[in-house]
Amino acid sequence: MNTFAQGSKEASFWTREGDKVRCGLCPHRCRISAGKRGLCGVRENRNGTLYSLIFGKASSIHPDPIEKKPLYHFLPGTTAISFGSIGCNLFCLYCQNWSISKAKYGQFGLTDMTPEDVVRYAKDAGASSVSWTYNEPTIWHEFTTLASRAAHDSGLKTSYVTNGYINEEPLRDLKGVIDAMNIDVKAFSEGFYERVCGGRLAPVLRTCELAHEIGIHIELTYLVIPEHNDSDDEMSKFCAWAAEKLGKEVPVHFSAFHPDYKMTKVPKTPEKTLLKAYDLARRAGLEFVYLGNIWAGERDDTYCPKCGTKVIDREGFSVRQTRLKGDRCGKCGAPLNLVI
Repeated sequence: MNTFAQGSKEASFWTREGDKVRCGLCPHRCRISAGKRGLCGVRENRNGTLYSLIFGKASSIHPDPIEKKPLYHFLPGTTAISFGSIGCNLFCLYCQNWSISKAKYGQFGLTDMTPEDVVRYAKDAGASSVSWTYNEPTIWHEFTTLASRAAHDSGLKTSYVTNGYINEEPLRDLKGVIDAMNIDVKAFSEGFYERVCGGRLAPVLRTCELAHEIGIHIELTYLVIPEHNDSDDEMSKFCAWAAEKLGKEVPVHFSAFHPDYKMTKVPKTPEKTLLKAYDLARRAGLEFVYLGNIWAGERDDTYCPKCGTKVIDREGFSVRQTRLKGDRCGKCGAPLNLVI
């Protein structure tokens, strides 16, 4: 067995406080007693040192269309090799990957990996990028950063599919390491985050703004949950914030909810609600708005905001046709906030 796969690794971003340690990776800032783990379940205090238990350990490895992340303006039409581990630092009652996000370390079969293995998986899959996804990549920080640097050295780009629950210092550590993020903004109220997710909204908004500031390509996903975060007022405030703080060119994905985990009695999102969200976003001036988890028709395609040309024609997670000149509109040359 190689050295990277031999179990635990000392964690980044922590301090000692007597016989306890304080984790500084995410806004929970867990104060962890000896022999105990943080809220994420994968960072443990061993004799006064904080360790990551999942360094080089994957629960899931799979090639995906990059559009499935969803990332529509990052390497469109290409394959990403996707990796997940176990654990999460939020506790969403509707989690669709709860079998791994809630898994206990030692009770789930994990695959040992090195950064070189990550590159090999990518090359074998014909992938253009590595995506850290399925569970929350923030809590896998020690491995994702090292493996992402190896991916860059091999000519691959990298992305996070993330809840955005990360502190400023480790987020800044991702500059030049992670090229793109799809960040879930799960609602636009603190009450929802506290009640449904076990977290806070403000740090997530700060992550979006800071990631944008340090040059990471970002796209946002808002899962529309009936009678929880689907009011006109809440969605309008979200759209206004995105346009003002991130720019009208930030891609926004409104996705349909389906019942799962502990919210099985909540109904699916009606199509009319997603269409309303789309219209609210366009009225707020957002230029690239998409609908997910339903058949979206033309609302799945990318149009030039200047001349109206359809520049990327999609069907499901497949790109059927493009009309681009590099990262710009192939007809008028307008910028499209694309990473090609």
